[in-house]
Amino acid sequence: MAIEKEHDNKFPKISGDQTEDLTYHYWYTIQYFVGLIKSSELKAGLILSFYGIILNFIYQNIERTLEYAGNQIFLFILFGLWFLSTLISIYFSIRSFIPRIERNYDPNVFFFGDIISKYGNIKDFSRVFYTTSIRGEKRYDQLGQQIFINAKIAATKFKNVNLSLRFLAISLVLLLLVIFNYVVVVLI
Repeated sequence: MAIEKEHDNKFPKISGDQTEDLTYHYWYTIQYFVGLIKSSELKAGLILSFYGIILNFIYQNIERTLEYAGNQIFLFILFGLWFLSTLISIYFSIRSFIPRIERNYDPNVFFFGDIISKYGNIKDFSRVFYTTSIRGEKRYDQLGQQIFINAKIAATKFKNVNLSLRFLAISLVLLLLVIFNYVVVVLI
Protein backbone atom coordinates (compact mmCIF):
# COMPACT_ATOMS: atom_id res chain seq x y z
CA MET A 1 0.00 0.00 0.00
CA ALA A 2 1.25 3.47 -0.85
CA ILE A 3 0.29 5.05 2.50
CA GLU A 4 3.07 5.13 5.08
CA LYS A 5 2.60 6.51 8.56
CA GLU A 6 5.08 8.95 9.96
CA HIS A 7 6.00 8.74 13.61
CA ASP A 8 5.53 12.43 14.43
CA ASN A 9 1.69 12.60 14.21
CA LYS A 10 1.61 14.13 10.74
CA PHE A 11 -0.58 12.96 7.91
CA PRO A 12 0.41 9.64 6.33
CA LYS A 13 2.43 9.95 3.12
CA ILE A 14 0.63 9.21 -0.13
CA SER A 15 1.93 8.50 -3.58
CA GLY A 16 1.33 10.88 -6.49
CA ASP A 17 -1.33 8.70 -8.12
CA GLN A 18 -3.49 8.84 -4.98
CA THR A 19 -3.44 12.64 -4.71
CA GLU A 20 -6.19 13.20 -7.26
CA ASP A 21 -8.48 10.61 -5.64
CA LEU A 22 -7.83 12.09 -2.21
CA THR A 23 -8.53 15.63 -3.40
CA TYR A 24 -11.78 14.47 -5.00
CA HIS A 25 -12.70 12.67 -1.76
CA TYR A 26 -12.16 15.80 0.33
CA TRP A 27 -14.14 18.05 -2.02
CA TYR A 28 -16.93 15.47 -2.34
CA THR A 29 -17.19 15.30 1.45
CA ILE A 30 -17.41 19.08 1.69
CA GLN A 31 -20.13 19.10 -0.99
CA TYR A 32 -21.99 16.38 0.93
CA PHE A 33 -22.15 18.55 4.04
CA VAL A 34 -23.09 21.64 2.03
CA GLY A 35 -25.96 19.56 0.62
CA LEU A 36 -27.03 18.60 4.14
CA ILE A 37 -26.98 22.25 5.17
CA LYS A 38 -29.17 23.16 2.18
CA SER A 39 -31.50 20.27 2.98
CA SER A 40 -31.98 21.42 6.56
CA GLU A 41 -32.78 24.93 5.37
CA LEU A 42 -35.26 23.57 2.81
CA LYS A 43 -37.05 21.61 5.54
CA ALA A 44 -37.17 24.67 7.77
CA GLY A 45 -38.61 26.67 4.86
CA LEU A 46 -41.32 24.06 4.30
CA ILE A 47 -42.25 24.19 7.98
CA LEU A 48 -42.52 27.98 7.82
CA SER A 49 -44.63 27.76 4.65
CA PHE A 50 -46.97 25.32 6.38
CA TYR A 51 -47.35 27.72 9.28
CA GLY A 52 -48.06 30.52 6.84
CA ILE A 53 -51.01 28.58 5.47
CA ILE A 54 -52.32 27.62 8.93
CA LEU A 55 -51.93 31.11 10.38
CA ASN A 56 -53.63 32.65 7.34
CA PHE A 57 -56.57 30.28 7.77
CA ILE A 58 -56.83 31.12 11.47
CA TYR A 59 -56.57 34.85 10.80
CA GLN A 60 -59.42 34.65 8.28
CA ASN A 61 -61.60 32.78 10.79
CA ILE A 62 -60.59 34.52 14.02
CA GLU A 63 -63.94 36.24 14.59
CA ARG A 64 -65.90 33.02 14.23
CA THR A 65 -63.40 31.21 16.42
CA LEU A 66 -63.56 33.79 19.22
CA GLU A 67 -67.37 33.82 19.02
CA TYR A 68 -67.42 30.03 19.32
CA ALA A 69 -64.89 30.04 22.16
CA GLY A 70 -67.06 32.30 24.31
CA ASN A 71 -66.37 31.41 27.92
CA GLN A 72 -64.74 28.03 27.38
CA ILE A 73 -61.58 28.25 29.46
CA PHE A 74 -60.41 24.83 28.29
CA LEU A 75 -60.49 26.05 24.68
CA PHE A 76 -58.54 29.20 25.51
CA ILE A 77 -55.92 27.05 27.25
CA LEU A 78 -55.68 24.85 24.16
CA PHE A 79 -55.38 27.93 21.94
CA GLY A 80 -52.69 29.35 24.22
CA LEU A 81 -50.70 26.10 24.21
CA TRP A 82 -51.12 25.84 20.42
CA PHE A 83 -49.91 29.40 19.95
CA LEU A 84 -46.91 28.83 22.24
CA SER A 85 -45.87 25.59 20.53
CA THR A 86 -46.30 27.27 17.13
CA LEU A 87 -44.07 30.18 18.15
CA ILE A 88 -41.41 27.80 19.48
CA SER A 89 -41.51 25.77 16.27
CA ILE A 90 -41.24 28.90 14.14
CA TYR A 91 -38.34 30.08 16.30
CA PHE A 92 -36.35 26.89 15.71
CA SER A 93 -37.13 26.97 11.97
CA ILE A 94 -35.86 30.52 11.71
CA ARG A 95 -32.80 29.61 13.78
CA SER A 96 -31.83 27.01 11.22
CA PHE A 97 -31.56 29.80 8.62
CA ILE A 98 -29.24 31.94 10.71
CA PRO A 99 -25.70 31.63 9.34
CA ARG A 100 -23.33 29.89 11.68
CA ILE A 101 -19.83 31.26 11.28
CA GLU A 102 -17.27 29.29 13.26
CA ARG A 103 -14.44 31.62 14.27
CA ASN A 104 -12.64 29.56 16.93
CA TYR A 105 -10.28 27.95 14.45
CA ASP A 106 -7.04 28.78 12.67
CA PRO A 107 -7.30 30.85 9.48
CA ASN A 108 -8.32 28.73 6.51
CA VAL A 109 -7.82 29.55 2.84
CA PHE A 110 -11.04 27.70 1.97
CA PHE A 111 -13.27 29.78 4.27
CA PHE A 112 -14.72 32.95 2.74
CA GLY A 113 -14.61 34.88 6.03
CA ASP A 114 -10.90 34.22 6.52
CA ILE A 115 -10.08 34.95 2.89
CA ILE A 116 -11.13 38.58 3.22
CA SER A 117 -10.13 39.17 6.84
CA LYS A 118 -7.01 37.10 7.63
CA TYR A 119 -4.80 37.16 4.55
CA GLY A 120 -4.25 40.83 3.80
CA ASN A 121 -4.78 42.07 0.29
CA ILE A 122 -5.59 40.12 -2.87
CA LYS A 123 -1.92 39.49 -3.70
CA ASP A 124 -1.14 38.21 -0.20
CA PHE A 125 -4.08 35.83 -0.28
CA SER A 126 -3.20 34.62 -3.76
CA ARG A 127 0.33 33.80 -2.61
CA VAL A 128 -0.87 31.95 0.54
CA PHE A 129 -3.52 30.08 -1.44
CA TYR A 130 -0.98 28.95 -4.00
CA THR A 131 1.46 27.81 -1.32
CA THR A 132 -1.29 25.93 0.53
CA SER A 133 -2.50 24.36 -2.71
CA ILE A 134 0.89 22.94 -3.67
CA ARG A 135 1.69 21.73 -0.16
CA GLY A 136 -0.49 18.62 0.03
CA GLU A 137 -0.34 18.19 3.78
CA LYS A 138 -1.36 21.80 4.43
CA ARG A 139 -4.11 21.64 1.77
CA TYR A 140 -5.60 18.44 3.19
CA ASP A 141 -5.34 19.76 6.73
CA GLN A 142 -7.33 22.88 5.80
CA LEU A 143 -9.86 20.92 3.75
CA GLY A 144 -10.27 18.52 6.68
CA GLN A 145 -10.93 21.46 8.99
CA GLN A 146 -13.60 22.74 6.58
CA ILE A 147 -15.22 19.30 6.57
CA PHE A 148 -15.32 19.32 10.36
CA ILE A 149 -16.78 22.83 10.52
CA ASN A 150 -19.40 22.09 7.85
CA ALA A 151 -20.38 18.92 9.71
CA LYS A 152 -20.78 20.94 12.90
CA ILE A 153 -22.93 23.51 11.10
CA ALA A 154 -25.10 20.78 9.52
CA ALA A 155 -25.56 19.07 12.89
CA THR A 156 -26.69 22.33 14.52
CA LYS A 157 -29.11 23.13 11.70
CA PHE A 158 -30.64 19.63 11.77
CA LYS A 159 -30.98 19.85 15.55
CA ASN A 160 -33.00 23.06 15.09
CA VAL A 161 -35.14 21.50 12.34
CA ASN A 162 -35.75 18.45 14.52
CA LEU A 163 -36.90 20.64 17.42
CA SER A 164 -39.10 22.64 15.05
CA LEU A 165 -40.71 19.44 13.78
CA ARG A 166 -41.37 18.22 17.32
CA PHE A 167 -43.14 21.44 18.24
CA LEU A 168 -45.00 21.32 14.91
CA ALA A 169 -46.31 17.89 15.91
CA ILE A 170 -47.39 19.24 19.30
CA SER A 171 -49.11 22.21 17.70
CA LEU A 172 -50.95 19.93 15.26
CA VAL A 173 -52.17 17.71 18.10
CA LEU A 174 -53.38 20.79 19.97
CA LEU A 175 -55.10 22.10 16.83
CA LEU A 176 -56.82 18.74 16.36
CA LEU A 177 -58.00 18.90 19.97
CA VAL A 178 -59.48 22.34 19.29
CA ILE A 179 -61.26 21.02 16.19
CA PHE A 180 -62.48 17.96 18.10
CA ASN A 181 -63.77 20.20 20.88
CA TYR A 182 -65.59 22.33 18.29
CA VAL A 183 -67.19 19.28 16.69
CA VAL A 184 -68.31 17.90 20.05
CA VAL A 185 -69.74 21.20 21.33
CA VAL A 186 -71.37 22.49 18.14
CA LEU A 187 -72.54 19.33 16.44
CA ILE A 188 -73.63 17.28 19.44
